Amino acid sequence: MRVLGIDPGLTRCGVGVVEVSATRVARFVDVQVVRTPSAMELSQRLLNIGEGIERLIDQHKPDAIALERVFTQHNVSTVMGIAQISGVAFFLAAQRQIPVGLHTPTEVKASVTGYGSADKSQVGAMVAKILNLAAPPRPADAADALALAICHAWRGTGLDSVARPSLAAVNRATTKPSGPLTPAQRAWLAAE
Repeated sequence: MRVLGIDPGLTRCGVGVVEVSATRVARFVDVQVVRTPSAMELSQRLLNIGEGIERLIDQHKPDAIALERVFTQHNVSTVMGIAQISGVAFFLAAQRQIPVGLHTPTEVKASVTGYGSADKSQVGAMVAKILNLAAPPRPADAADALALAICHAWRGTGLDSVARPSLAAVNRATTKPSGPLTPAQRAWLAAE
């Protein structure tokens, strides 16, 4: 499954693409950060970001798109920017009939680190490890976009037509627990 993850932001919008096999092995495909200056008029910023996302969608032809779901935030202007970019992404996905999944930052952190309160450096380090990269993607928006894509693929949401075994099935078929489950394994099983 190929997933395009979007970490929406008006100044820096991370867009990352990963491929994940049926056995949950993730492979890096691409990552870019679309930038717009804060002095630019809002409609032009949204156009530039939309064009950047559109180029990556058309280039990589993802099976699904993963977006950050923000459900609470104290900074209203940040929430508005995220909502506006999310609307652009939903529009582009609907034009191409690509399913979109929404994931909270806590879900994404738990998926890639096993800990829902992980900090940005921990997420970046785990994204690098999962994707076999020499270093965490920079800036953090790039790592966050890849983490969103990984989370979506690993959780198996939005692609009911693609047959994949669940984590529990893969674990039963490929591993025999030699002791108690790790916190990450428990989090995965709970998510499944």
